[in-house]
Amino acid sequence: MQEELAKALNDQMNFEFYSAHVYLAMAAYCSGESLDGFANFFLIQAEEERFHAMKIYKFLNDRDHRATLAALPEPKNEYASVLEAFEASYAHEQKNTSKFYHLADLALDAREHATIYFLKWFIDEQVEEEALFSSIIQKLKRIENDSNAFFMLDAEFAARTFTPPAE
Repeated sequence: MQEELAKALNDQMNFEFYSAHVYLAMAAYCSGESLDGFANFFLIQAEEERFHAMKIYKFLNDRDHRATLAALPEPKNEYASVLEAFEASYAHEQKNTSKFYHLADLALDAREHATIYFLKWFIDEQVEEEALFSSIIQKLKRIENDSNAFFMLDAEFAARTFTPPAE
C-alpha cells in the first residue's frame, strides 16, 4: 500500500474517533435535557464510530502500516434542539461519506484492490447512516410540537443497542 493511501486511512481512522466524540457530546446534550432515549441513540452512534475506527486500525496493522492517533478537536456541545443535533449529525455523516469516496478514489488510482474491497463495507455503511439520519429528521419535523409522539420516539431510541457486525 502506498504511503499516501496509508496516511489517508490514518486520517479517516482519526475522523472516526472524532465522530465518536461528536456523538458523545450530542448524547451529553440530550442527557442534560432529560431525553435519555435520544442520549442512548447517540451513545450507540459513538460506539459504532469507535468500531469503525478500530476496523481501520486493524486493517492498517494487517497491511504492515502503523496506525497513528491524533488529537481530537473539541466537538460542539450545545444545541438549540434535538432536531438541530440530528441535522448536525446528518451533515457530519455526509462529510464522512465524502471522505470515504475520496479514500476509494485514492485506492482506485493506486490499484490497491484489498483497500478497495475493504472500503466497500464503509461506503455501504454510509448509505445506511445517511438514510437513518434523514429519516429521523423527517420524523422530528413531522411530529414538531406533538409531545406524545416526541416522547414515543425517545422511548423507541432508549431500546436501541449496538451489535458489532460479524466479520
